[in-house]
Amino acid sequence: MINSKSSKVGIIMGSNSDRKIMEAAAEILEEFDIQYEMSVVSAHRTPEAMMEYAKNARDSGLTVIIAGAGGAAHLPGMVASVSTLPVIGVPIKSANSIDGWDSVLSILQMPAGVPVATVALDGAKNAGILAAEIIGTFDDSVAGKLEKYKNVLTAKVQEMNL
Repeated sequence: MINSKSSKVGIIMGSNSDRKIMEAAAEILEEFDIQYEMSVVSAHRTPEAMMEYAKNARDSGLTVIIAGAGGAAHLPGMVASVSTLPVIGVPIKSANSIDGWDSVLSILQMPAGVPVATVALDGAKNAGILAAEIIGTFDDSVAGKLEKYKNVLTAKVQEMNL
């Protein structure tokens, strides 16, 4: 069985301005003791580097890719088009976006055969949790940490009714 110490998540973003949002994915992966790497890989400004990253992701030890992008948000879909790893897209409300809807729709509306799991606008924390859930399907340690995490969420809601 593979464990979370040998599983690694790639967190990529189209611009350094997306880093503040994407750090939420890194923080939750740290909470679950999952290794990750974080890089800026632009679909528009560094397309060759993006393709190389995506094509070599599995061989470099990645298990899941979380890709955040604002505006036209091509990064998650382009990465998914050449990688066999699960890709989780994080639409980001950027300075040049149309209230974030352009990013949401660009990531959400993928053609058949090129799936990208899409979380909410600026939802990098949920992307990290989803990556952990994917890893938890084959890693009992991560699955146990997820169960404890969800139990804490349940307890917090129940405390609201006391």
